Amino acid sequence: MVREDELLKKRICELAVRSYNNSQFVFTDFLSPSEISIIMENEKDIEYVPHDFYGGAEVCERQMLRFGSEEMFGYVENFPISCVVIEPVMKKFADDFSHRDFLGALMNLGIERSTLGDIFIKDQTAYVLCIDRIAEFICENVDKVKHTSVKCHVEKGMVEALKPELKREEVIVNSVRIDAIVSKLWNVSRKASIELFREKKVFINGRVQENNSYSLKADDVVSVRGYGKFVYIGGAQETRKGRIKVVVNKYV
Repeated sequence: MVREDELLKKRICELAVRSYNNSQFVFTDFLSPSEISIIMENEKDIEYVPHDFYGGAEVCERQMLRFGSEEMFGYVENFPISCVVIEPVMKKFADDFSHRDFLGALMNLGIERSTLGDIFIKDQTAYVLCIDRIAEFICENVDKVKHTSVKCHVEKGMVEALKPELKREEVIVNSVRIDAIVSKLWNVSRKASIELFREKKVFINGRVQENNSYSLKADDVVSVRGYGKFVYIGGAQETRKGRIKVVVNKYV
């Protein structure tokens, strides 16, 4: 694992140098949340080149890293990300799909995971974010998911289904410690909540957070792999016993 982290850091530094020396935009493939966290923790090594992350939509966990800026190069180059829509030919006869079903159908084509971003499922339809160069390949080769015949097309422009939906939620906790809030929001035991931190599944503002006693601050963006994502709004004392009402905007 340590060697993989070092290789990642070396590769990112090489891309930064290439962008700077050649005065051109350079992109990575899709990075996992853990990889993004490693890069952000070592951001000082690449800070001499403007850079940003994007996954195709605001709510994405898997994102590309782009080196370069209009100010630096005098032109703009967008992230090479497409959205492939996969939907049943006849919805009323379709299977119940999971994220794994669509990912499996794509991986069976020999596609590398790093060329695929997040996969969103709404109303039996999958919205697959991917690198531009494989979008048409997916459309031409995916015709079945599980036992269901499907059809594909590339969606142009902003995809309405990928616009974030936020739901305001309030929970009562003993403190604004992040493990307490995660436990309440997703109705898991405190022990199970703490285990998520040990497994490095909790991210705050894109960085892995292993300290389960961390006190959240206004506008912190928290992502818990396998559960979801929320923006911390704040907390106010609610009872004489000192319990706190916490307000968050939870991504639906």
